Amino acid sequence: MSQAPITPGRLDQAAIDALLAERIDWRFKGLPAALSGLSIRDARDRGLNLFRDGFLPPITVLDEPALTHNLTTMADLCARHGFAHAPHGKTTMAPQLFAKQFEHGAWGQTTANASQLRIYRAFGVSRIILANQLVDAAALGWLAAELDRDPEFEFVCWVDTERAVELMTEALRAVAATRPVDVLVELGLPGGRTGARDHTAALKVAEAVAASPVLRLTGVGSYEGSVSGDASADGLAAVHAHLADLRALAIDLGERGHLDGVEQVIVTAGGSSFFDQVVDVLGEPWPDGLPVLPILRSGAYLTHDHGFYDRMSPLGSAPRIDGAPLRSAVRSWAQVTSRPEPRLAFMTAGKRDLPYDIDLPTAELRRSGGETTPLTGCTVTSLNDQHGFLKLDTDAAVEVGDWVGLGLSHPCTTFDKFPLLPVVGADGETVVDLIRTYF
Repeated sequence: MSQAPITPGRLDQAAIDALLAERIDWRFKGLPAALSGLSIRDARDRGLNLFRDGFLPPITVLDEPALTHNLTTMADLCARHGFAHAPHGKTTMAPQLFAKQFEHGAWGQTTANASQLRIYRAFGVSRIILANQLVDAAALGWLAAELDRDPEFEFVCWVDTERAVELMTEALRAVAATRPVDVLVELGLPGGRTGARDHTAALKVAEAVAASPVLRLTGVGSYEGSVSGDASADGLAAVHAHLADLRALAIDLGERGHLDGVEQVIVTAGGSSFFDQVVDVLGEPWPDGLPVLPILRSGAYLTHDHGFYDRMSPLGSAPRIDGAPLRSAVRSWAQVTSRPEPRLAFMTAGKRDLPYDIDLPTAELRRSGGETTPLTGCTVTSLNDQHGFLKLDTDAAVEVGDWVGLGLSHPCTTFDKFPLLPVVGADGETVVDLIRTYF
């Protein structure tokens, strides 16, 4: 059976325009005081220089050419393998970036909780996967009203226990929901994150959904990233086996009649570490009569990074599949404010400004005397709440007043630190856009 064309999702452009009309003030850290009172749109269009026009370190910036490269690279990969793409928007929580993903063919957006869901809908995101369980009665009541309000809104979330099905059913019946809520049975693994722990448990969840008058089973989902923490041969084999189990579950549910009448059976996996395994296993032909729409949910690909995903991604520094390697599109700049010892310097950036949950930032560039040059001989060894420790291998590596360009690891804990991020052009200095985040 041939797959139906994959149509891109959309959002409300009027809501994006309203976002750009917001006035800049003291709430937006790192921005020049001279921008106070200007709209985001007007400030964006001034073509400011990151280093000469009053931006305050620490500041995190995005790289426009790298963003465009990554958007194009993932869109090409999905098109080549016949996958839809619902990137995990919780990475950036930036509707302007959602819009760019839709412009590059994204089918929808993935979210993680009800609060994020409400933000997505405030910007009119048309298709949403909530890659989690949704059992809160207040959230389900809001969702039912939103589904009734907008007949074109497409939504699906995960269920992994019979109790979750029971709670969802009670909450939706209490508000007299008129549209059934689509759900996917989530398959997990022992000791992993959420998800039914084995095939038998997943079948019981599917049977509970079939008995619910307000839920509709439309497929299966999983997060294979919890299967392995590395890309070794054993790690990749374990991920492959888990995805084969997910595939088998979808086929079994179809054979048992649990997916009868579903026009598009969703089978979704694919974080940003193992999407090569996902397209390999879930991209194989499906049985006739099972109209599968395979969906990747990779989100961190958009900015990539200098650490975790550079190591783990199939298109990182050790690529596992054909294609242009992803580029890091995110960097922080901090200023050296103290060198109290010959081999120690301190930067104006700490845990409130930089991600540190997987790797510490890496010192890569030095801005001094109006010139940016590669930086060697400096290592970030520790972060306090507002200070970064730089160990120096040589006496003259950096001086007080220099700016240090930092490579970052794990974008999922990067964007929440700044409500408005500058985007710089190819020269690394000229601000060509400002991206608003909502955390």
